[in-house]
Amino acid sequence: MREESHSRKSTFFYIKKILHFITTVIMYVILLIMILVAILFALYFLDQKKNLDSGKNLPPLFNAYVIISPSMVPTINVEDAVVTKRVKESELKKGDIITFNSPDYRYSGITVTHRIVGIEKTSDGKTLYTTKGDNNNTPDSTRITYDNIYGKAILRIPMIGYLQYFLTQAYGWIIAVVIPCLGIIIYDIIKLIKTIKRSIVPQKKKRKTYKEKPNQMKDKRRRFK
Repeated sequence: MREESHSRKSTFFYIKKILHFITTVIMYVILLIMILVAILFALYFLDQKKNLDSGKNLPPLFNAYVIISPSMVPTINVEDAVVTKRVKESELKKGDIITFNSPDYRYSGITVTHRIVGIEKTSDGKTLYTTKGDNNNTPDSTRITYDNIYGKAILRIPMIGYLQYFLTQAYGWIIAVVIPCLGIIIYDIIKLIKTIKRSIVPQKKKRKTYKEKPNQMKDKRRRFK
């Protein structure tokens, strides 16, 4: 019976340890993502304020976009996110992945992330960029200018779109944030209670030994007599 109860306790402790580790990892991942998003938002607003003060109408210095089509597979998968950085026209080159506003009348107003496959100058000095999705057989039908480009892709965050969708749902927020937080808080409270109990028990033992000492002295006196 003792062996069974000991094995049950060890199994329970092992499971509790694993769950605590998983919830801690999830919390740290969410925290890191939130920090990254907060930094991007801060840079976005600071840059936009600077542009407004100077009277310029430029795209954000940094931005992030979730990919919803398979045109860039396998380089960028559906539900991956790309972080873009605004760059100068002179910094763009063939092979760069860029995010831009499509000038194609069929996709007017749609944000696209494709690769530059061709660059050419027009007679009036403008630069035209030919783009293509890595998973597409042919280049995009409409070439774009620098004014259409939001930025160059500098970072890919895999599958972040799934997490974004999950967290936007009420059940997702409860499962991913509320429950792990409560679990960690409850675990820490139990840990604190156990620590307090351990510190109280030795004090009780000390008091008992202190009470026993006078009795021991009396016994010694009696024996001496």
